[in-house]
Amino acid sequence: MESFDYVVVGAGAAGCVLAYRLSEIPQIRVYLIEAGPRDSHPFIAMPKGLPKVMADARHLWAYASEPDACTANTSEVWVRGRVLGGSSSVNGMMYVRGQPADFNAIAEVSSEDWNWENIGAAYAALESHELGAAETRGASGPLKVTMPTLRDTLSEAQIAAGEAMGWPRKHDVNTPDDDAGIGYAPRTIAGGRRQSAAVAFLRPAERRPNLTILTDCTVDRVTFDGKRAAGVEFIRNGQREQVLTSGEVIICGGAMASPAILERSGIGKASRLESLGIPVVCNNEEVGEGLIEHRGLIMQWRLKKDLSQNKRYYGWRLLRSVLQYYLTKSGPMATAAYEIGGWFRTRPGLNRPDAQVLIAPFSFDMAKQRKDVERFPGMHVVVYSLRPTSRGSIHISTRDPDAAAAFQPNYRANDIDRQSMIGAVRVVREYISQKPLADLVGEETSPGLEYQSDDQILEAYDRFGTCAYHAVGSCRMGKDPLSVVDPELRVRGVEALRVMDTSIMPSIPAGNTQGPTMAMAWRAADIILRDRPSANS
Repeated sequence: MESFDYVVVGAGAAGCVLAYRLSEIPQIRVYLIEAGPRDSHPFIAMPKGLPKVMADARHLWAYASEPDACTANTSEVWVRGRVLGGSSSVNGMMYVRGQPADFNAIAEVSSEDWNWENIGAAYAALESHELGAAETRGASGPLKVTMPTLRDTLSEAQIAAGEAMGWPRKHDVNTPDDDAGIGYAPRTIAGGRRQSAAVAFLRPAERRPNLTILTDCTVDRVTFDGKRAAGVEFIRNGQREQVLTSGEVIICGGAMASPAILERSGIGKASRLESLGIPVVCNNEEVGEGLIEHRGLIMQWRLKKDLSQNKRYYGWRLLRSVLQYYLTKSGPMATAAYEIGGWFRTRPGLNRPDAQVLIAPFSFDMAKQRKDVERFPGMHVVVYSLRPTSRGSIHISTRDPDAAAAFQPNYRANDIDRQSMIGAVRVVREYISQKPLADLVGEETSPGLEYQSDDQILEAYDRFGTCAYHAVGSCRMGKDPLSVVDPELRVRGVEALRVMDTSIMPSIPAGNTQGPTMAMAWRAADIILRDRPSANS
């Protein structure tokens, strides 16, 4: 049977970067496996085609939480991309890099490989940024990053209100200064088309003869020769197949899928595996534990003046917006989910911002599960605490690789997280009261001013809150012996097996996770290549 130097499991943000970097060396043979199809869905490329893609189950993994008080005792669904590009093919395309302090904190519990000096260099190498080169910003990398072009009266007022709050307007909101700010946010869009990890990294790499890409194949487990990873077993067209490695297996399934693959492979809490009839390869009780996610709250307001973009997204104007997109690759359908971001402190005494707000010049119809816009002028923001420390868990309950693991989000489990969530809402309401925005905004329609006290604000998070699709931590990296992977991403207790995706992050970077995942995967390739036997000969 054919053998490869590296078998990469999952073609999301991390897997695509690793496939690109490792296959740059002609002598290295790389095998990339993705559970979903190719990214040829017509609405993947169209930025505002996102709702159509998110409604197509063939391109998604859907994970259901166990009912809990923090989700109003209901089950919450988190979705992830099941397609080439992974979630970068179905996300909101905001490109928020995180701040130096985030990565230096990760380095403190792992190694200097992950500090800002190294991650900043990774960003500079992977980006082709419209703003041009800077110390930690790149201008000639494979990932195209651009700035918003649709800048209207309402958007300018939204930024000006932030300035009135004392948040400096930033030309580049990713400027690595660990401070507050507001401004137009870069996005992974170029020429009006989504720049997913598949577009940026796989398109130029898939022509290489040393890279094999397999789609529509669900990985079941890693196979072992003793304690050494020998290959991967997967399901294709209902049939079980396997691929072997002479080097390493690298799991890149994300915070939701990677711990499940490890558990099906016999790596996890022994009693849990034994109850499912899975032979134990390595007992590690932290696999699937430590799950962290941003808990967002959507806040909406009716506008006094018709400056909203709502009307562009329904009726004949929606048809005009779609036609404009197909003719010119511009207009409302060429925009990211959010194109303005703000970062702020929820209370005095903090050394850096602890909350983020994403600001939009339109408002959702909540009665239609946010699949449509309201028929009157409105705007909304999504606000969330940046660095929650409450931790949940995710585990398999069956050996079926197509069955999504169940999880417990465990939002707001400690006082610090609750204090930050409450403070974030109060700051946003103060922000809305600032001129010139105050002259344009009317009543708060969601969650509504009836949610005023601390307990009522937390109730609003429970009833109306949403995940931010930023889950991390379920295969935590650390220098301590209890961590799932060591600072070089090697799974503890076995050989020739690594994990690289959001699951290894011991904390959430301050913002969205697409950019940090790509930068960390870029750095991971340096580490992996450094460890190759030939690299030391």
